[in-house]
Amino acid sequence: MAADMRLPIARKPVILSVPSFDRKDLVVPGDVITLDTGFMRGHGTYVDEEKLTASVAGKVQRVDKLICVSPLKTRFNGEVGDVIVGRITEVQQKRWKVETNSRLDSVLLLSSVNLPGGELRRRSAEDELTMREYLQEGDLISAEVQSVFSDGALSLHTRSLKYGKLGQGVLVQLSPSLIKRQKTHFHNLPCGASIILGNNGFVWLYPTPAQQEEEAGGFYTSLEPVSLPDREVISRLRNCLLAMAAHKVLLYDTSVLYCYESSLQHQVGITLMLICSCTHLSWMFFFYCIQWIFYFSTGERHP
Repeated sequence: MAADMRLPIARKPVILSVPSFDRKDLVVPGDVITLDTGFMRGHGTYVDEEKLTASVAGKVQRVDKLICVSPLKTRFNGEVGDVIVGRITEVQQKRWKVETNSRLDSVLLLSSVNLPGGELRRRSAEDELTMREYLQEGDLISAEVQSVFSDGALSLHTRSLKYGKLGQGVLVQLSPSLIKRQKTHFHNLPCGASIILGNNGFVWLYPTPAQQEEEAGGFYTSLEPVSLPDREVISRLRNCLLAMAAHKVLLYDTSVLYCYESSLQHQVGITLMLICSCTHLSWMFFFYCIQWIFYFSTGERHP
């Protein structure tokens, strides 16, 4: 269910080059977006003396005659199909409340989960009484946004076997704007760990299971002790994520793996990866890592 990924064997040394962009697409509060009165005002904008002006700092998005500004740092605004990692906060009647880094708690209905064993039938009163046997307060889950309510709250589902309760691993909470939207957000890395990049900014790191447990219907969690090499790999990946987030680097499977391999190549210690101001080696590691990220993303070289 998770995608296995590998990096290209042949890699060319490159020099960091920032891709060009249109300055008009980035605005700060008070910037005039357009003087044309034919456009409609969207989120993040207001009209001042017949001029459409930005009220937040972010990127201008135009859809036909509608103009809005998407802030660069904000709470998660989910869309249908987004993959999220969340934590159960409350068990209610026929539903769970889930913290997903959004303005309101998301909702996971009892009818939107797979029963243990993948059994297909209508949910009964007995299922409602045993909801805490499936998921209880504090449990971490992976899910998909099924719909968005009128007040902005999200309705989730875990009907696919790749979603469900999460077992042993590490949760890293980052900004949703740093997560790159991709076709798949479940990845098995060649270093021996797997990663779930939630669109809501929650990233889950866990050891790659030897075999997928599909007969449990998404409720299987392994309680076996995690070996020391797996814990070291997960710890290094976790520090890679935090360090890249501190440098505002877009997070996706390739950038994370480039960062991980660069830290090994330059022999950067796990505990030193987050202390860039105290070691020249860490600065060299990040410079080398970001070179590869930009080259892979843009294919551009410095002349």
